[in-house]
Amino acid sequence: MKEAEIRRLLAANLLGVFSVILTAVVPAFFWDGFTVLGTHLAWLCICSVCVSTLNIILHLVLKPNLSPKRSSFAHKISRFLKCCIYFFMSCILFHAIIVLYGAPLIESVTETFLFAVLLSTFTTLQCLCVLGPNIQAWIRVFSKNG
Repeated sequence: MKEAEIRRLLAANLLGVFSVILTAVVPAFFWDGFTVLGTHLAWLCICSVCVSTLNIILHLVLKPNLSPKRSSFAHKISRFLKCCIYFFMSCILFHAIIVLYGAPLIESVTETFLFAVLLSTFTTLQCLCVLGPNIQAWIRVFSKNG
């Protein structure tokens, strides 16, 4: 990798860490009684939204040049819908994994699913921004022999 790319990745990851810290601190100024542990469902939602927004903005700012065929409106809409479906599927997969590791299935379904959304936000969303909904690219990146 080039040194400039490494610096971009470092800056993007530092911004991600900074956004998580801000989601734990800033809402307390606007919301009486806000704590990460006390209002954990709200914090999970706020953190997911902030990190998602940051990832999407960073991707739009640092996006690669697309060919004219791939810059059509219909292609962008279909790509966006595929990315939404993949993100939702990853949320369900993380939810199933969390339940298999011992989270209560019925009693805490909201907490478990919001935690799965947070995990998907930190993992799958970044990959979707970089790789897109291209299954072959995902297999090449995440397979042992890719």
